[in-house]
Amino acid sequence: MNGNDLHKINRASAAAIGFIIASFVFLTLVVVVKFTVNVPAIDADRTGTIANELMMIRSNEVVSLNNPGWVDKQRGIVRLPIDTALQISVEEWQNPAQARADLIARSKRATAPVQAAPAKPSIFE
Repeated sequence: MNGNDLHKINRASAAAIGFIIASFVFLTLVVVVKFTVNVPAIDADRTGTIANELMMIRSNEVVSLNNPGWVDKQRGIVRLPIDTALQISVEEWQNPAQARADLIARSKRATAPVQAAPAKPSIFE
């Protein structure tokens, strides 16, 4: 072996040792960061928000199912509690022909186009 070969071996050994040391330092930093930094989950607060929104939706559903109210006042569509709606249906369907005619009339009235409110004149006209 001549001096040039030893120089190449020393350079290769130094590079390998440097790589091993750098890898060890990197892995040490990764482990330290992993166990010392507490990162919250990306959607940690989303779970609470979703639960609150779902609770509000369900409470609104209960109110809607148990209390009468207007769905579309202009068309005369109301929301009734289920028990009341069933009772009215039973009473109306004692005469099926009349009930069917009323149902068709209500359906036509509910699906008829609504007249748009007259447009306000522009202040520039």
